[in-house]
Amino acid sequence: MAEVTSAEMDARLGLRPGTLAAATGVVARRVCGAEDQIDLAVAAAQAALDRAGVGPADIDLVLGACGIPYQTLPATAPLVMQRLGLPEGRAAAFDVNATCLSFLAALDLAALRIAAGMARNVLVFSSEVASRALPWDAQPEVAALFGDGAAAAVVTRAALPGQGIRASLMETYPAAYDACRLGAGGTRIDFHRDPQGFAAEARFQMDGKALFRVTHRHFPDFVGRLLAAAGWTAADVDLVVPHQASPLALEHMVRETGFAPERVVNMAARLGNQIAASIPTALDSAARDCRIWPGARVLLLGTSAGVSFGGMALVA
Repeated sequence: MAEVTSAEMDARLGLRPGTLAAATGVVARRVCGAEDQIDLAVAAAQAALDRAGVGPADIDLVLGACGIPYQTLPATAPLVMQRLGLPEGRAAAFDVNATCLSFLAALDLAALRIAAGMARNVLVFSSEVASRALPWDAQPEVAALFGDGAAAAVVTRAALPGQGIRASLMETYPAAYDACRLGAGGTRIDFHRDPQGFAAEARFQMDGKALFRVTHRHFPDFVGRLLAAAGWTAADVDLVVPHQASPLALEHMVRETGFAPERVVNMAARLGNQIAASIPTALDSAARDCRIWPGARVLLLGTSAGVSFGGMALVA
């Protein structure tokens, strides 16, 4: 992947220098060249396997957690399973889609399967190539928010008492269902009957003001309910790992929820919104920067199209 700066995009689009960075807060993002979504997923998954010290044959379940799949059918996970060299029939592989919250949804499912004794090691990956369907002509200030990327994790039973998930919560507010969408590719529009309509909906569209209204109204109370379920207060949280929706959205989240800015992972300005890969990428970055230690109380938080809020309280 190559880094593409907002200054470069200003020049390509004939915009005044600094326009996109000022509108979005994003100064750079990664964009795929020769790589495809499966290449990114396999690289991230292999890194996760290596870090966990397990091999492909140790995985019981592969969960694809991508907001946008590689194709409509079949699911993305079986292809990643094949490319990783997992033996035929050794594991199940399927996708979990909750748009930007797909990683959290898959992590929750993985934990439930492990707790039920249905799996020992679950590989969860989020791989996104947002750059393929962005509305640079119609909404450049929206297109400039996004970047490509991938991350993965191996989920297994906690090694020590007290470690693991303390609480998990997701709530959906579908009044703004159409405020963030990619309408083509499913059954919503019949390509044969309406090819022009299909083409028009093949690019991402977003109404940021509508999404902001829903988030502003409900998200702070959602965070309060998640903290209460974990038995924590905001002051108890050592690190907040949020979905990197945008630098401006993260600033607003910090103000509304009361978390100290230095305890919030904020990478949006240099990577953009990587859809479902945002949370696991930020989590990996925090771990590499030694911001997570044994016993640390970590809060994963995010919003998604639909509109949903999701969060998980973890003890490292």
